[in-house]
Amino acid sequence: MNIKILVATHKQYWMPTDSVYMPIHVGRAGKSDIGYIGDHTGDNISEKNANYCELTGLYWAWKNLEADYIGLVHYRRYFTRKEVRSVEDKKNQILTGEEWETLLSQYPVVVADKRKYYIETNRSHYNNAHHSEGLDVAEQIIAERYPEYSAAFTTVCNRTWAHMFNMFVMRRDLYNQYCEWMFSILAELEMRVDISGYDAYESRIYGFVSEILLDVWLEANRIEYKEQNVSFMEPQNWVKKGSAFLFRKIGWKNKNR
Repeated sequence: MNIKILVATHKQYWMPTDSVYMPIHVGRAGKSDIGYIGDHTGDNISEKNANYCELTGLYWAWKNLEADYIGLVHYRRYFTRKEVRSVEDKKNQILTGEEWETLLSQYPVVVADKRKYYIETNRSHYNNAHHSEGLDVAEQIIAERYPEYSAAFTTVCNRTWAHMFNMFVMRRDLYNQYCEWMFSILAELEMRVDISGYDAYESRIYGFVSEILLDVWLEANRIEYKEQNVSFMEPQNWVKKGSAFLFRKIGWKNKNR
């Protein structure tokens, strides 16, 4: 079983040594070499990284990488066995190639554990955190081009949980199908939404929208998946996160994030 899990990064950082993990320098076009494979070779959209985020790595893998299973994690976020406190302990909890083989022999897709919002839906959370037109226009595109996905889009937007971070590992045939569908929607979204007035954070619109699209695709196609714990490899400021959430709920957005 040939498994390749991209570790999206834009700088040098600690990386797992297991051979299933493949560090990839996303947004490599025009940047200095940092010692990792770049997403700027072959068929690529590396120059769109500021707007597509880690998706430039997913696109590169779709067009250029040979593997039976392809996935994505981040240099600071990994699929792990369980949540532990220290960073060193978290490193030891990262799933190994052998564990991935066991998981993927049972499930065609592995995604991040649900992120639960409890008091708001995916749509209200998106609208509170971002410009609403990104999701609104994506909904229009789906209705026009993929109407069979419209019901799933509504279902996912009305949920109070989601599989976030664009983190997954997926069987190659499903990966191809997902990328074809997802990138076609985002390409159309690029043509319809004017982001020239967006700040640097909101300009990552395509990465934000795609987090919702993953669940829409899974829901519409009734894909069986396994949820897996995700660990953030650095300490998080929960006070700051909680404050940001409350500010969003009362309608204030920090444009300097």
